[in-house]
Amino acid sequence: MEKSIRKISAGNADILQRFVGTFDENVSLIMRETGAVIRVDGVQIVISGAESGVNTATDAVESLIELAAKGEAVDKGRVVYCLELAREGRAKDICKLSSGTVAVTFRGKQIKCKTVGQKTYVDCIKKDAITFGIGPAGTGKTYLAVCLAVQAYKQKQADKIILTRPAVEAGEKLGFLPGDLQTKVDPYLRPLYDALEEMLGSETYLKLMERGTIEVAPLAYMRGRTLSNAFIILDEAQNTTREQMKMFLTRLGDNSKMVVTGDITQIDLPDGKKSGLEHAVSVLKEVDGISVVRLSDKDVVRNPLVMRIVKAYDADDKRRKKID
Repeated sequence: MEKSIRKISAGNADILQRFVGTFDENVSLIMRETGAVIRVDGVQIVISGAESGVNTATDAVESLIELAAKGEAVDKGRVVYCLELAREGRAKDICKLSSGTVAVTFRGKQIKCKTVGQKTYVDCIKKDAITFGIGPAGTGKTYLAVCLAVQAYKQKQADKIILTRPAVEAGEKLGFLPGDLQTKVDPYLRPLYDALEEMLGSETYLKLMERGTIEVAPLAYMRGRTLSNAFIILDEAQNTTREQMKMFLTRLGDNSKMVVTGDITQIDLPDGKKSGLEHAVSVLKEVDGISVVRLSDKDVVRNPLVMRIVKAYDADDKRRKKID
């Protein structure tokens, strides 16, 4: 087999160090995933091995070096993601992630898009009145929407933040839980509470909740209302019925923005009930002012193992459909 060799300059030692990672962990990861051999000679990176592996590794290294040169962190998650893009011939797309901060948390941590899909999602939310974000767990659908909602409130683009989810059990029965409906659905709304608390801090978050500036409620509470000057997020929308989805979307008032998130592979509706999310996307995909963003396993930003788990389940679903 013919051996291929490529050489890439990192430019300077700081960029090189940012690229290689702690104990050269990024370099080791690229070698393991591509089969190429990578060695560092001064500020030059030498890649050798079989041509296919060298091509993938080269595309990834060049793009990650460019990202590091812009002062961006190059961590394990970004390396794995860049390799996925490189296999599709899209490694340069990762450089789009160097522009802009989505939000800043209460403790000063900058929230940035970690994938191209997330960047598209955030851009659509900023641009359109209604955005559907569809994708598997771990893609940041809900978290990024909450971040943008808080930013909109801070910048006085919204007077109120409304977060809602349908009260559908994921294999559990709400009726057996103690308390009223609000108490029963609180555990299902926990991801929304956690994101708000991280963005605002406990004290501010509780004050805004008490004041009614932030409202977290089951979807049923939206009926009959017109939601104006608000940033509204409907989470777990795959568990809405057609009627519930139509009811929710028609609550949109003046100067408001809606984000609808869901994972159509995790529908918990009773048999025979079609998801309101699937129906809405098919009906509204061509309507001006509405955008539909589909995130995939490549946009999973939790532990890289989660990406592999999602892929394995997707492959199993495809096999089952072929058998059926």
